[in-house]
Amino acid sequence: MPDRPSSSSRLTDAQQRSVQQLFGTAPVVDELGTLFTDAGHSLYLVGGSVRDALLGELGHDLDFTTSARPDEIERLLRTRTSTIWTVGREFGTIGGRIGDWQIEITTFRADAYAADSRKPAVEFGDNLSGDLIRRDFTVNAMALSLPDHAFVDPYGGVDDLIEQRLRTPTAPEVSFTDDPLRMLRAARFAARLGLVPTPELVAAMTELADRLSIVSAERISDEFAKLLLTDHPRIGLDLLVRTGLADQFLPELPALRLERDEHHRHKDVYVHSLIVLEQAIDLERIRGHQPDLVNRLAALLHDIGKPRTRKFEAGGKVTFHHHDVVGAKMARKRLKALRFSSEQIDAVAQLIELHLRFHGYSDTAGDGEGGWTDSAVRRYVRDAGDQLERLHMLTRADCTTRNQAKATRLRRAYDELEWRIDELAKQEELDAMRPDLDGNQIMQILGIQPGRQVGEAYKHLLELRIDNGPLGHERAEAELRTWWAAQPHD
Repeated sequence: MPDRPSSSSRLTDAQQRSVQQLFGTAPVVDELGTLFTDAGHSLYLVGGSVRDALLGELGHDLDFTTSARPDEIERLLRTRTSTIWTVGREFGTIGGRIGDWQIEITTFRADAYAADSRKPAVEFGDNLSGDLIRRDFTVNAMALSLPDHAFVDPYGGVDDLIEQRLRTPTAPEVSFTDDPLRMLRAARFAARLGLVPTPELVAAMTELADRLSIVSAERISDEFAKLLLTDHPRIGLDLLVRTGLADQFLPELPALRLERDEHHRHKDVYVHSLIVLEQAIDLERIRGHQPDLVNRLAALLHDIGKPRTRKFEAGGKVTFHHHDVVGAKMARKRLKALRFSSEQIDAVAQLIELHLRFHGYSDTAGDGEGGWTDSAVRRYVRDAGDQLERLHMLTRADCTTRNQAKATRLRRAYDELEWRIDELAKQEELDAMRPDLDGNQIMQILGIQPGRQVGEAYKHLLELRIDNGPLGHERAEAELRTWWAAQPHD
């Protein structure tokens, strides 16, 4: 059986209890350990599964590493379950589901990235030492031997968890050169676990930031999304900006540091954007939503149009007219380059373009304190479409003024708007706003064939519906005939 590296780290009493709880709540761990050792192989629970077990946060995804090769892993797993997936076989990983547990077992690995490669040259190893040293961070380079429960921590991961320190098992320059995506993962673990990167790690991230260019857009966007979906992404985002990594894939974010907002409420628009993101995350919880990537992207990027639209006016005033429209176009282009889905891109761009609409529709342009006409409420709902709830959160989150009286007025004004929307929704079908006559009825009444004129008539009736509410068939037909009579006819 392969040698097991020794460990100098000692578990705290709380960590010991968490580990023992793991074996009590997940008997499948020991069952697999016995299965593999009886077949002459070593098996270890490893990586994030061990880290999360020590933190008392183990989920239902379990990661293992073994001396067995992929074919043997699959053979052994099939004795326990028929739910097997082999999509990762090339990288030594066989997955399966046993009861409530999702299992991934990977052959010891000893691979690395070439200087100009986006993919590792896969090499299987023959011992745990070689596998652990190739892992990204010390807190992910711990293992539990099965079924004897021996704890293996050759790089001090437990101590780093206790001291809230983020380090790499080997020199960070070597680790990040092997796989540049680890630099983005450093930001995610700093945010998710509250770990503070060592000065050496930060220096390596800064020095090697441009190496991120060899990593595919899909891998970058996936890691970036995981960071945004943590509870406190601001920590990781700040790290990406400070090290220059953000410049490599999202330059619009660090560019905001150059801009003061027009009300001088914050040091710069960058800080404002991070606060809006934090407030949008708080609103997800308050309003009963799960972590929402679209909501968080829109909050982070809602002001990226400001640098391009900044103008200095008389008296030292700075304006950013139309930064909503410009920012929506910029966000669409950037998110497309990062290979986000078309649905996500459309939603984020729409939210950015609409994020000032609340103020624009208000009777008192600027503060959003005035009354709303029914027509304005309908247009707001129509323009937001299925993004209305996200627009509610973004608009509320965008209020970061330190003037408490003004903040209270804005909050109450938006409360009023949401109440008005709810009241109108009870009276009208706001969720599916459409004219009182459909296309077939329009053609029948006007005696015309399908074409541009039908679309124009439909649009006219929709505008009447928004302005006046439901018209009823008789009035809608009269309005249609009046409009038709005023149109030029050949």
